[in-house]
Amino acid sequence: TGLVDYELPPAEMAAKLIAYAAVFSKTARAATAPLPAHENEIKKIFILLRHHTGHDFSQYKAGTTHRRIHRRMAVHQVDEIGAYLKILEQTPVEQEVLFHDLLIGVTRFFRDPEAFKALEEQVIPRLFAGRHAGSVIRVWSPGCSTGEEAYSLAMLLAERMAVLKQGFTVQVFATDIDRRAIAVARASVYPASVVADLSPERLARFFSVEPGGREYRIHKSLRDMLVFSEQDLIKHPPFSKIDLVSCRNLLIYMDGALQKRLIPLFHHVLNPEGILFLGSSETVGEFGDLFATLDRKSKLYQRNRDTQGGPRTSLARFFPLITATEAALLRPAGKTAFPAKLPLRALTEEALLAQVALAAALVNGQGDILYLHGRTGMYLEPAAGETGTNNIFKMAREGLQLALSTTLHNAARTSETQHCRGLRVKTNGDFSTVDLTVSKVAAAPAIPDQAPLYLVLLQEGLSCEHPPAEPGGLASASRGPDGPIRDTKTRLTAIQQELQTKEDYLRTANEQLETSNEELTSLNEEMQSVNEELQSTNEELETSKEEMQSLNEELATVNAELQTKMTDLAQTNADMNNLLAGTNIATIFVDRHLRILRHTPNASTIINLVSSDKGRPLSHFAPNLVGYDFLVKDVQAVLDTLIPKKLEVQSAAGAWYAMRIHPYRTLDNVIEGAVLTFADITDMVKTREALREAHSLSRLAAVARDSGDAITVQDLSGRTLAWNPGAVRLYGWSDAEALQMNVCDRIPQPLREDALAKLVQLSRAEILKGYC
Repeated sequence: TGLVDYELPPAEMAAKLIAYAAVFSKTARAATAPLPAHENEIKKIFILLRHHTGHDFSQYKAGTTHRRIHRRMAVHQVDEIGAYLKILEQTPVEQEVLFHDLLIGVTRFFRDPEAFKALEEQVIPRLFAGRHAGSVIRVWSPGCSTGEEAYSLAMLLAERMAVLKQGFTVQVFATDIDRRAIAVARASVYPASVVADLSPERLARFFSVEPGGREYRIHKSLRDMLVFSEQDLIKHPPFSKIDLVSCRNLLIYMDGALQKRLIPLFHHVLNPEGILFLGSSETVGEFGDLFATLDRKSKLYQRNRDTQGGPRTSLARFFPLITATEAALLRPAGKTAFPAKLPLRALTEEALLAQVALAAALVNGQGDILYLHGRTGMYLEPAAGETGTNNIFKMAREGLQLALSTTLHNAARTSETQHCRGLRVKTNGDFSTVDLTVSKVAAAPAIPDQAPLYLVLLQEGLSCEHPPAEPGGLASASRGPDGPIRDTKTRLTAIQQELQTKEDYLRTANEQLETSNEELTSLNEEMQSVNEELQSTNEELETSKEEMQSLNEELATVNAELQTKMTDLAQTNADMNNLLAGTNIATIFVDRHLRILRHTPNASTIINLVSSDKGRPLSHFAPNLVGYDFLVKDVQAVLDTLIPKKLEVQSAAGAWYAMRIHPYRTLDNVIEGAVLTFADITDMVKTREALREAHSLSRLAAVARDSGDAITVQDLSGRTLAWNPGAVRLYGWSDAEALQMNVCDRIPQPLREDALAKLVQLSRAEILKGYC
């Protein structure tokens, strides 16, 4: 599978896993937040990889690359990146392994079905719209991994051509820097698990089952639409005149600078109104002027036909203006306009004592009234509309509002006391002269970080020698002797004052507007920065998700391999058990310490064993063998000398066994114990004894045959069993005739009774003395 880090016996796996986890836990934090002191080592690692593979990973996401590096460190059981750098320098194979470990090839057919559904419905028809038969449609899939996504695009194009019933020249260029993944894609053979990602119709139309049913091969008609090649987006030239670029979940592995290089590159290679298809966590970022959004959720973008040259405008124009209320909501906690429990009364009264004013208001920089002192009704009145308004600008009476706004702004800008005298404020249908003073209030010692506050002093001014002006700001004409001259001077003075006031107000308004624009621009830039950080975080999460998915796929592959091996092992064990049980040979396996590992069922007739006796020493059991008490000693001797031993033993039940003791050797020729076998040879022993007896009888028969004396054999009933040649010469009857006769037939009548008495003695196993 190419996913194996260690090859170990099962007994050593637990210790290796624990050691791996210990090192990995130490390096996990460093992988997520690498120390600046390690930057040089990281750069050297990238240089080694670039020299060995030709690919530069220095512009990839730091979090991803560091996690993969530290995973390899855990495999090698080193917790210092400098030590791992030495391993890389001395081991070219490890450089290749790290290179492939940095490549996270997570892909499936029609991955993210909703996005591919949107592509099928919104984009694929656009590619064929307005084209005549035979036109060329070019698609590029960078970072194609093992090719599933590229083949998915080809399927959608083939299905569209089938709907249109027209022939087009479709070229799908699929590229990746992993040559092994490209080799898999070129082979166009995939495991049977792809069935879960494909509809039955597509499976039947574009795939054929390989012999064995475990793999599917893509049809040649679809395979011919694709061109696979090894390509590095960072250094290799791109394809051109592309109608669709499908670059999904590749940018999330790259840092912001590299992403900003690739998005314009995709814009360059696309035809006018070409389509860019990105992953679920990827966007075109700040290049919104290069692409128009077709489907934000599915990440489908269309290349703008005409783009403006020159420097790009500020990103602030893409964000709505933020109101003062929204700005206050965005202000960090602890930076509120004023604290909730500010000693406002004491602060106001202290300032009033210094200024000696009859009417005053304590406000913040936005004009919100925090405290009122004295009788302010002549200058302030509640604004019409909804209640709850507490802003001094909205409550100021006619003639005071513009001057109040300008003076407060100047005081906030210069932090100096500002005066405005001789204001004509309309009160109860008449005008009164008012002097305005705005000064900054010193912060309370207990609250050093409070927002700036300002004291607005309103007091009645000196009476003017001229009559009050009309609402328009112009004095009424005097009817005295010098009335026209005095009236002209008065009106000119009033007009000049009004113009000066309006100029001051416009200047203040412009300054406020510029300040607000700068604050909004700064805030928009901060929001853009936050947005980019969130986008980066989202990409990191997507990267982590793909890493986890890649790890899950690796584990699934390894698990499938283990399941297959476990199935084979179970089958082998079953075959072995049936073989041992079928041979009727009692077998006992012991380890180097003579502990019982396993035994066959029929071994319990020789040694009283049950299934729960596994692991007990062999010396704890007394074998059911007659005259043999050296079993443990003989097994130990075989382990010491490695010379097999063979004996014939008899059980208490009378059965005979051929006992063999020989060493237990592993496939690596390591002695791990001994094997005792007991083959039942009872029938063979009986046959051997019978043969021995028969051989003895045959020798006696030869003696009887060659003897010159007459020798006959009969049973207790007198029937003749044997008749030698001497008997033939003595009695005259042939062998065939004698075997048909009874002994009584050849004994005379008077001697028969005595012969029968001797037969009775013989039947009682009594020994007879010789007689004549």
